[in-house]
Amino acid sequence: MLRFLSRRVSTMVISLLGATIVVFGLAHAKDDPINVFIRAEGYAIGPEQIAALRAKWGLDKPIVLQYLTWLSNIARADLGRSVGTNRKVTDILRERWPATMQLAVGAWIVGTFVGIPLGILSAMRRASILDYLLRAFALSGQSVPAFWVGIVGIWVFAVYLGWLPVPTFYGRTDASFWGQFQYWILPVLVLAWGPIAGYLRITRSAMLEVLDSEYIKLARAKGMGYGRVVAKHAFRNALIQPLTVSALLLAGFMDGAVLVENVFVWPGVGQIAVAAVNDNDFTLLTGIVLLFTILYLAMSFVSDLLYVVIDPRIRLD
Repeated sequence: MLRFLSRRVSTMVISLLGATIVVFGLAHAKDDPINVFIRAEGYAIGPEQIAALRAKWGLDKPIVLQYLTWLSNIARADLGRSVGTNRKVTDILRERWPATMQLAVGAWIVGTFVGIPLGILSAMRRASILDYLLRAFALSGQSVPAFWVGIVGIWVFAVYLGWLPVPTFYGRTDASFWGQFQYWILPVLVLAWGPIAGYLRITRSAMLEVLDSEYIKLARAKGMGYGRVVAKHAFRNALIQPLTVSALLLAGFMDGAVLVENVFVWPGVGQIAVAAVNDNDFTLLTGIVLLFTILYLAMSFVSDLLYVVIDPRIRLD
């Protein structure tokens, strides 16, 4: 176990260092960073002032030394200041994170606790009309883009039927619980649309593979009921693949769900990521990318640890 943990932690550190090199290199690849700062501040200055600004921001140093300085700042949780707003990137992410976290956790719960049972049901009713309908839903769920589903959902449920309000008023405290909750329903369902379909297909495939195995046939031959076989033997052994998707999916939700947040004007990390790209705010963008990277590495590590809990046959040597 200790060998596995040390190996995985070492891999995470190497991956994170590689990500920082890529992010830092891309930030300096397109243009001289000094030009971005000057445009953002509205400077109209000469060579002497540019040289002074280079010295102020450390851009006069060799590129390797700039990277090491930037890396040491990251180790102290100092991601720099946004080029556009001149605010600390950590403060911006701290403000936007609760909105993204609320949307991500809700969509993850809906996607997991709807998609996996539908996948099990589809496998248990193999080749039935219900199975074909669920497979058609899974195909459409993975092929139709989320932004289109969001726009159509707003038109149908908010504009035409009037069941839900037009987005968004996240953060207001002058409404009742239902008054706030109803603004949360449609974004969560749209964000969970694709994952439900993905869970359905993965769980169905894993369940069919397990249900066709010899020990399941033996349990059925001994007279054990089909529902008990599925609940006691098949489900646990088929859960490894959905678990892997689940951990990475939660990290993917927490990275901001860029399209859904922009369609529903949801004030999360995904919305400011688009704004950072449009404004060429590379300090904010690098902070967001590093946050995404850390989330994916952490959730991947957690999913590896959960394998042992789900399947005792797996040993972490």
